[in-house]
Amino acid sequence: MTETLPPCPECASEFTYQVDALLICPECGHEWSPGAEAEGEAVVRDAVGNVLSDGDTVTVIKDLKVKGSSSVVKVGTKVRGIRLVEGDHDIDCKIPGIGPMGLKSQFVKQVSD
Repeated sequence: MTETLPPCPECASEFTYQVDALLICPECGHEWSPGAEAEGEAVVRDAVGNVLSDGDTVTVIKDLKVKGSSSVVKVGTKVRGIRLVEGDHDIDCKIPGIGPMGLKSQFVKQVSD
């Protein structure tokens, strides 16, 4: 092996290996594309795999309980004008009837306006 593979971006392990077009870390199980680390900017994807951006309209794909309240965000609730942020909940938005809230991108699907 003449090429050196980059360390894992998740756990910094030096024991990465390549399978087809992906790099894999045997210690944490993280898989990534070698070109993805060159971009440097995190890409937020919805539950289906569509890339989300600021100002998109999404719909909720699962009933979500609102923490600290008895309210529930119902399936199919349309949320307009999302804002992407860093952190555990990667979408900031205003949900009609509830107010400002943070959502995880795995519970939404992008909608064409």
